[in-house]
Amino acid sequence: MRLTTKGRYAVTAMLDLTIHHNEGPITLADISQRQGISLSYLEQLFSKLRKKGLVDSARGPGGGYRLSRPATEVTVAEIIMAVDEKVDAMRCKGQKNCKDEKPCLTHQLWADLSDQIYDFLNGISLAKVVEKRAKEASQEVAARQEKTGRRTKRQIK
Repeated sequence: MRLTTKGRYAVTAMLDLTIHHNEGPITLADISQRQGISLSYLEQLFSKLRKKGLVDSARGPGGGYRLSRPATEVTVAEIIMAVDEKVDAMRCKGQKNCKDEKPCLTHQLWADLSDQIYDFLNGISLAKVVEKRAKEASQEVAARQEKTGRRTKRQIK
């Protein structure tokens, strides 16, 4: 299975919306600047995300995008599929024509892997990703503070 830039950028942009949801509608220009994703690419992605009902848009001054549902209800798998990505490890794309128009020896293995990947990504909401990121960030800060505290104690002695 290969997740392309399209899927990665869509998930990244949706996480940006999640993190900044308290700021009201978020412009694609803001996401572009923060995440280093081209504005025209984001426009293409958000057109698909809007059509699939994952984001709402507001026009005019102060307009932008926001999640259409709570972040706890939007899964990574939904986002990837909304931008026409497939969670598929099979070369035949599920057609069972891998070898001489028949399933190859490993067809079921790759089909099972695809199912596992989908189930994994479908079990992860945007809120869970943001929560995990915040926890990891706070642990990094605590580790830095502890390290700084040890240096300060040595300097005092």
